[in-house]
Order: sequence, then C-alpha cells, then structure tokens
Amino acid sequence: MTMWVFGYGSLLWNPGFPVARREVAVLHRYARSFCMTSIHHRGTEDRPGLVLALDETEGAHCKGLALSVEAGHEEQTLAELRERELISSAYLERELDVELADGSVVTAVTYVIDPHHVQYCGGLSLEKQAQMIAHAVGGRGPNTEYLYNTASHLAEIGLHDQDLDWLANRVREITA
Repeated sequence: MTMWVFGYGSLLWNPGFPVARREVAVLHRYARSFCMTSIHHRGTEDRPGLVLALDETEGAHCKGLALSVEAGHEEQTLAELRERELISSAYLERELDVELADGSVVTAVTYVIDPHHVQYCGGLSLEKQAQMIAHAVGGRGPNTEYLYNTASHLAEIGLHDQDLDWLANRVREITA
C-alpha cells in the first residue's frame, strides 16, 4: 500500500524523503497559518520565530501536495518525519483524507497543530507575524528563508496563498 504524506509548508520544498509522486491535494477542515512559535528550527526561546501549521477550522481547507513515499522507504520516512515534526510535541500526527486534483481520495500522514500546546499562537495579526518572522533565526536558519521558500514553492505549483504572499512582501520591506 502506498504511503502518502500531506505537505503544506516546508515539506513542499524539503520533503527529506524519496518521493515517488507529487499530486496537488486539498485537506478539508484545516487552515494553513503561522500559528506555531518556533523555538528550535526557525527561532529560539528568547526570539521565537513562526512556522506554519494546520489549524482545525470549520469550513476551512488547505491546498498543498500529497507526496507518495517511494516503495521500501516507508518505515524510515515515518521515523525521520517523527523526529523532524514532533520535536516539541506541538504537532499531532494524524492520518487524514486528502482529495487529489482528479477527485480521488488518499489517506495521508499529516501534521496538525495541538491548539492546547504552549507553542500554539493562532490569531496573531499578519503584521505581528511579519515582525516575528523578520527577526528570528533558529537551528535550521532564518525564519525569512522558511517563509520565502514556502511562498515561492506554493506559487510554482499554482497554489497562491494570499496571506503568505502578503507576509513575504511585508517581511522584505522590514528587512530591506
């Protein structure tokens, strides 16, 4: 059976595992947003950054990529994803149905935010998000890099995200 992973942030441009297929997909009932502080990868405890997470929201949907894992790499991929995504337990691992562009539905390993976790910060204004992203750097580099890479990869696959586009432009203004 094919293992699928739903990518909506850094998994779009840095999956970290061998991908056999990439398909545009929609996850219903979740919104992509910068609703998680990053104190490891893209910020520190003193100056937290922000990373994208899927926030469960009635009536929402998130367009991203369903990534099928190359056969034979499922176990290693899941172990590496858990090490990467569950570093602070702010994400919850779920198997959720995503709808592919052709209308078929696959079940994908998906990481969603725990709204009760201390790193959850849903509801920040876009300006506050821009200020945090512009100034944070963590173990995997500047928070700006994460934002720019995600926004540009979404655009490359034709999935513009209005908030991410606004944030990328605003952060460029702040850091200019």
